[in-house]
Amino acid sequence: MSAQSTTPTTPEGFRARYLELKKTAEAKLRQRPATAQESNPNPLPKTSIRHEETIPGGWYWTAHLKRGQSLRIVNDFATPGVSFLAWNAADPSERYNAGDTVKIQWHALLTKGKVLFSDMGRVLASITDDSNPVHDALSGGSTAATNAARYGSTATRNTRDNFILAVGKHGLGRRDIPPCVTFFAPVRTDTNGGLTWQDGAIKERDYIDLRAEMDLLVALSNCPHPLCPDPVWAPKPIRAIVWDSLPPGPNDFCRTASDEAVRGFENTDVLF
Repeated sequence: MSAQSTTPTTPEGFRARYLELKKTAEAKLRQRPATAQESNPNPLPKTSIRHEETIPGGWYWTAHLKRGQSLRIVNDFATPGVSFLAWNAADPSERYNAGDTVKIQWHALLTKGKVLFSDMGRVLASITDDSNPVHDALSGGSTAATNAARYGSTATRNTRDNFILAVGKHGLGRRDIPPCVTFFAPVRTDTNGGLTWQDGAIKERDYIDLRAEMDLLVALSNCPHPLCPDPVWAPKPIRAIVWDSLPPGPNDFCRTASDEAVRGFENTDVLF
């Protein structure tokens, strides 16, 4: 009897079931390289753009996205990290879950074809395109303490405080801010399990597209990642573009990426 066909009762059994599920998922991913999906238009057609805004270095941005709309984040000047959070607009107690997003998809590398899971097992957003898969789902964003350690001052703006300001505009508070994902942050784990920064991996004009799978409240913080080795705090402007993406088809790359993704979308779609 396979590990998938019975409920384990011992730590060894749970581990065997985990490894079998992981092996199945990884085999499916190897059969579906990211290049199997065509890229989204670049540049975007003007008729599809609903809103475009420049976020200065160190500042934040927040908006509502309708289900089916996409958010393109453009890193024109290779600024080192843009942190992102999302909440279910209808019920903000449901929010991005960093642990489940990594665990359910068996990988910490978030790139085209991956999705962002909520703490309710539903899909908040899909990554339908990215020009350079250098995103960090593990470290979180900067704080006053990490800025003091890196730059010797707490006067520089940081992601934690930016998110507090962003959610306050929507009647939310500190307890509504979970660990975030940071895009354009080339963090990798070394052989000892430590987190390291890859110099030179961020490119000018990199972008990532996130398709909203439910009505979302989103927030961006344009502050350097806490592991960024730059000795000077000097984030550059980024752009946020809200655009009307094509509706996903039955064989959508993100919706069919894995058995876990399929279940996540089933949980999401019943809401609509």
